[in-house]
Amino acid sequence: MASYWQIFLVFAKIGAFTLGGGVAMIPLIQNEIVRRGWLSEDDFPDIIALSQIAPGLLAVNISIFTGYKLRGTKGSIAATVGSVLPSFLIILLIAMAFTGYQDNPVVIRIFKGIRPAVVALIAVPMLQMAKRSIRKWWAYALAAAVLVLVGFLNVSPVYIIIVVLVISFTVAKYKDSKHREELK
Repeated sequence: MASYWQIFLVFAKIGAFTLGGGVAMIPLIQNEIVRRGWLSEDDFPDIIALSQIAPGLLAVNISIFTGYKLRGTKGSIAATVGSVLPSFLIILLIAMAFTGYQDNPVVIRIFKGIRPAVVALIAVPMLQMAKRSIRKWWAYALAAAVLVLVGFLNVSPVYIIIVVLVISFTVAKYKDSKHREELK
């Protein structure tokens, strides 16, 4: 079992070496957690799904849920402080050091150069999760429809989640009643 200190250190490393925020942290979090045997490859998408539907920052939510799964409330606190503290300190130092440089063309080009790497860091875990999670034709169709609705038509994810929950609940109830009839 992971100690509170181990949980803190792993999430502090993740928080210190990840650019691009919560979604960009997913591959590093996944690698660290699965490699250490703290979660399985199959459990990780569930943590991501819970983290996305819960209010708050994605990386913090992942930390909370993972820490809680490992060591309860104290584990979630250790993971959350570990993931937030390095970023807070780094941003504080950057703000103090670069106050006069935000309009510097070199600094602007550096941050523009980082953007493609951040996009790739976001895309890779999403594709990996899709490969593991999507097994049926209708799941591919649903994923494509959601991509189009959110990415291109600017439909709020809240509406999509509500519709998918209602449909899922209806299908589950239908299958349950059908299964009960077969048992009779």
